[in-house]
Amino acid sequence: MPNMLDYLSQKGALSFAEAPLSPVDALILSTLSYLQFDHFISQDIKEAPSLSELSQMFQELPEEARRSRFRDSRDEELLMSLGKSRRFGPLRLIRAAEMTDEKKELQFAAVTLQLGDGGALTAFRGTDGTLTGWKEDLNLSFLDVIPGQQAAQDYLEEIAGLCPGALYTAGHSKGGNLAVYAAIRSRDDVRKRIRGVYNYDGPGFRNKVLEDPGYQEMLGRIHTFVPQGSVVGMLLEHEEPYIVVRSTQEGLLQHEPYSWEVSGGGFTELSQVTEGSRMVDETIKNWLAGLSVKEREHFIDALYEILSSSDAKHIGDLAEPRNILAILQKLGGENVKTKKMLADTLIRLLQAAAQTLIDY
Repeated sequence: MPNMLDYLSQKGALSFAEAPLSPVDALILSTLSYLQFDHFISQDIKEAPSLSELSQMFQELPEEARRSRFRDSRDEELLMSLGKSRRFGPLRLIRAAEMTDEKKELQFAAVTLQLGDGGALTAFRGTDGTLTGWKEDLNLSFLDVIPGQQAAQDYLEEIAGLCPGALYTAGHSKGGNLAVYAAIRSRDDVRKRIRGVYNYDGPGFRNKVLEDPGYQEMLGRIHTFVPQGSVVGMLLEHEEPYIVVRSTQEGLLQHEPYSWEVSGGGFTELSQVTEGSRMVDETIKNWLAGLSVKEREHFIDALYEILSSSDAKHIGDLAEPRNILAILQKLGGENVKTKKMLADTLIRLLQAAAQTLIDY
């Protein structure tokens, strides 16, 4: 089934003057934000490299160093195809930002591309697999503003001062949440210049954010897309309508943007998410509704403290035997009150899941 790489081979010869920015274009640039740019992008806008130049810089790296900069093996093919295309090759990348702070529980990255029509699209990176990024995601369940959201707002307002034309924001996963947040909380003069916000399977917000006048003002310009079995994109609350996209994968693997099926200049759309997606959504919402804000915070903080007691820095590291042992030792040393809190909270999750099954 065709995906965004196939879209590039079909539409890559058309400039943005010949074919305006599409939702697939914004997904491609959102995926590009996962690349580790490091020092390839100058802070001086006059020295901003084009995608064509950037792809050449990556090709000149030693193989191991080059591959370490990609989230997925297909990202390298994506970058090379972008660099060769008439549509994307000339786009210049400005102000790449990347910040990780374990103490602040912050994981943030973004890059902005100047479009051919004089506008600019800011792509926010999703969660990078670090424990810090994972913890910041969970903090969305009890905080109205996480550090990454504030960083996204500040970054977008800085970009608005550099690029006088139309603005777009986009992001996949947590990056989609940041794209929406930055747009709705930006200054009035910046918000008026935003033509579109593209959220690809990004989680929603707590109700306080949905009540923000900026969110209500931007509703008609927010474009949200989720795969048919979405889990991440259904979390928390949304008011904007969403478009369901056919994914060629199953379960949580549908979150991967390369699995999203492309048709012509857009996506293959479905009428609704699967029953499984709705059941997971209802289970999590009912579970969170049964916990106070303090209970959510205590559970997530305790869980993070136990997991981070190991040497693991990324989620994948947790499966290593030495890290499993360190986590079990930490859990064994916890006081009775903490153990009971963790057990009670997980039991509530199982009860919510059981009730959802009964309802369905």
